Amino acid sequence: MFENLSERLLRTVKNLRGQGRLTEDNIKDALREVRMALLEADVALPVVREFINRVRERAIGEEVLLSLTPGQVLIKIVHEELIGVMGEANAELNLRVQPPAVVLMAGLQGSGKTTSVAKLARWLKERQRKKVMVVSCDVYRPAAIEQLRKLAGEVGAEFFPSTSDQAPETIARQALDYARLHAMEVLIVDTAGRLHIDEEMMAEIQRVHTVLDPIETLFVVDSMTGQDAAVTAQAFDKNLPLTGVVLTKTDGDARGGAALSIRQITGKPIKFLGVGEKTAALEPFYPERVASRILGKGDVLSLVEEMEQKVDKEKALKLAQKVQKGRGFDLEDFREQMEQMLKMGGIASLLDKMPGFNAAPAALKDQAADKEVKRLVAIINSMTPQERRFPDIIKGSRKRRIATGSGNQIQDVNRLLKQFDQAQKMMKKMKGGGFMKMLRGLQGRLPMGSLPPIKP
Repeated sequence: MFENLSERLLRTVKNLRGQGRLTEDNIKDALREVRMALLEADVALPVVREFINRVRERAIGEEVLLSLTPGQVLIKIVHEELIGVMGEANAELNLRVQPPAVVLMAGLQGSGKTTSVAKLARWLKERQRKKVMVVSCDVYRPAAIEQLRKLAGEVGAEFFPSTSDQAPETIARQALDYARLHAMEVLIVDTAGRLHIDEEMMAEIQRVHTVLDPIETLFVVDSMTGQDAAVTAQAFDKNLPLTGVVLTKTDGDARGGAALSIRQITGKPIKFLGVGEKTAALEPFYPERVASRILGKGDVLSLVEEMEQKVDKEKALKLAQKVQKGRGFDLEDFREQMEQMLKMGGIASLLDKMPGFNAAPAALKDQAADKEVKRLVAIINSMTPQERRFPDIIKGSRKRRIATGSGNQIQDVNRLLKQFDQAQKMMKKMKGGGFMKMLRGLQGRLPMGSLPPIKP
């Protein structure tokens, strides 16, 4: 997300290097570029106008302090104004109510509501230790109820059954009674979507809202619709008392216009980002962290939190003890680390939070794709246990066999071994720390040793 906007903004700031003061003249071109970058990112025009005016007012005449360059001053101002546009802080879910706390999910068809219900259920169970139940009031879309049933089983949430011949408000009432009777802490309700906003749809969801009286009414919207996402959210808010927004499919959105438009146009905070298809791919929305990612500063805090939540601590401890005792770091360990990355939503998702990754060459980003990591895992899987433990024995004939067995070329095996050698050297320097210590030891640098090498 934000790749295009990040590249444009960082290129604009570079042009200000060497200036002693930000003036009307030298900032004019820079602001024009910032304006174009925001418009190309599909940010709503009123939002762009107000943003540029605020940056101009603050930037012109600001002295360059100490060793700061004008570019750094402008970055600071843009960063602070981006935070202002998206909201000053994370807007947490309000669950402070007599249980069950009801969360109603609304949105257009295809926005990702049902998947977001499951993602939110998993997040509440894992992060807040809540007893969660989900129910589908979507009696129109074929297999919608069955889809939610399967997802509920996957994330370990209670599922309240419903059928397509029931009225949505009847389902809602029965689910609420069941949740109260069985001491559920949170009830998440999926509703029907339409291809467009219509009176019938709004009347139905208003009836469901009246029955449930939810503490949270979240609008689920596809980020790839750009500024239209904000317009649609505004239309929903006129008919429903929305409390926040869940922005989905952000992993496929290189522009980010929706994230920068919604808060200012609707006045409603973005509460969560959907960052992938897996049920674990949901992140709380922190305006300051997102602003840092837009400006290429990364989001190390979210990255460390994600690691703490999702890294298998028992395996990490065993690896740390193994390295500490000097028994070495082998290809079994290397494979385990790559598989852990995939479990955490993919290496590209992790690297997106690393400082400077937005400005990395396109070839490097391509090599960070999950399919490349899976290919490397396949190569290791084609090795014998002895070869994984003692990589030095992998020579000519063994390389040919491994390449053939994994459907790759010998040069691919050579690249893997070279990459493993780099990771092994890094682990020797980080004795006793394992995966987490290696990450912290990078101190903001790109983890080149954990990336697949760029093909010539």
